[in-house]
Amino acid sequence: MLLIPCPNCGPRDETEFHYGGQAHVPYPENPNELTDTEWSRYLFYRENPKGIFAERWVHSTGCRQWFNMLRDTVSYDIQAVYPMGTRRPDLAAGPAVEAGTASTAADSTTTGAAAPSLSATSLAASTTRTAPEGATK
Repeated sequence: MLLIPCPNCGPRDETEFHYGGQAHVPYPENPNELTDTEWSRYLFYRENPKGIFAERWVHSTGCRQWFNMLRDTVSYDIQAVYPMGTRRPDLAAGPAVEAGTASTAADSTTTGAAAPSLSATSLAASTTRTAPEGATK
C-alpha cells in the first residue's frame, strides 16, 4: 500500500487517489491537422520505463486537486510531488517536496500476515504439475 503525500492534504492512503497517466504530455498544437496515425500516437502511445517516471494523480476523495509525482516503477518509491504546470524537478538535488513510502509486507492490507514465501523449491514443484483431469487447454 502506498502512502501518497498530497500537496494540499498531506500523506494519505493510495485508495484516496486515482492515477491520471503520464505527466508532461503536450496537447497537439493543431489537432485537426493530425492524421489518424498521429492522433492515435498522441492518445495511446506512452512511455513505460523501468525506473523514475513522471505521473499525474488526483486526490479524488480529498481535495480533488491534480498534481504530478515522480515515482520509481520498480520499487514504487515516491521521489517527488509537485504542482501541475510546473517543470519536472531535478532529482540530483534531492526530493523536491516530500517522499512517500510503500509497504514491504506481502499481504499487509487484508490480514496483517505476510503471504507464503515462494522459495525456489516451491516454484519448481508448482511448474512441473500437470493440469487436473478433465481440464482443457
